[in-house]
Amino acid sequence: MSLINLLSFKSLGDERGLLVSLEANKEIPFDIERIYYIFKTTENVSRGFHAHKQLKQVAICVKGSCLFVLDDGDARESVILDDPNKGLVIEGGTWREMHEFSEDCVLLVIASECYQESDYIRNYDEFIKIVNG
Repeated sequence: MSLINLLSFKSLGDERGLLVSLEANKEIPFDIERIYYIFKTTENVSRGFHAHKQLKQVAICVKGSCLFVLDDGDARESVILDDPNKGLVIEGGTWREMHEFSEDCVLLVIASECYQESDYIRNYDEFIKIVNG
C-alpha cells in the first residue's frame, strides 16, 4: 500500500479565472477543524519532522512547489506537490517532512483537529517505537 494518496480537485472557472471549492467530507475526507498555510519559507529550510497520533491532514501547494516525504515506520515515500488541483492526504501515524520549497511556495494544510501539542510525536526514534508497538 502506498503512503502517497493524492486527491484531485475540480477547477471551476471561465475567462475570469479558476476556483477550487473544498468541503468537509466531500473533497476533504474528514471534518475540518483547522486550516493554516506556510509561506515565505527561507531557502534550503526543511520543515515538518514530526508525526501526529490521530490528526489527519490534506496538504495542497496552492502556489509553487515543495517535496513531501512520508514515512509509516516501514516505508518511506516522497512526492512533489506543485499543482493546486491536487491534495496530499496524510493520515495519523505518519511521519512527515517537507523539503525543497520553491521561493513562491504557499502550502495550505487542512486538518481534522485543532492544534493539540499532545498529539505530536516530534522525535523520530519515539515515532518508530510507537508505530512498531
